[in-house]
Amino acid sequence: MTPRQKRFVLIVVALLLLAAAVGLILSAFRDNLVFFITPSDIVQGKAHAGQRVRIGGLVQTGSVVRGSDGITVTFRITDTAHQVLVRYRGALPDLFAENQGAVAEGVLLPDGSVEATKVLAKHDETYMPPEAADAVNQAQRAQKSLKE
Repeated sequence: MTPRQKRFVLIVVALLLLAAAVGLILSAFRDNLVFFITPSDIVQGKAHAGQRVRIGGLVQTGSVVRGSDGITVTFRITDTAHQVLVRYRGALPDLFAENQGAVAEGVLLPDGSVEATKVLAKHDETYMPPEAADAVNQAQRAQKSLKE
């Protein structure tokens, strides 16, 4: 093999290794990518079962049910147009309350509910997560346009 051929083989091997590294990095990003969706998006079928999602909106009044074990909680998140059941096992944030903004991150189940691994709540009286505020505003605009 000539020095030129050796150099060419070395360059090809280096490019293949680089391509493999980039592929692994992109695969890791895809596995950790979480899309924000609204309850209306779930009802419209814009997300599929098994997908990791971040769902936001308001905690529906009267929907919070605490399990007898003291750890399991179910509640509904609404964007005022639709609501989605969320199941969570763990300690809720201190500021979690009904009719307040919240974001739940977890897996969308085949029945359209979400098995949450993380729940975030507002941090003061006027704050709502931007995604949740946008979801509520979009749902309210959609309801107004349907009424007209």
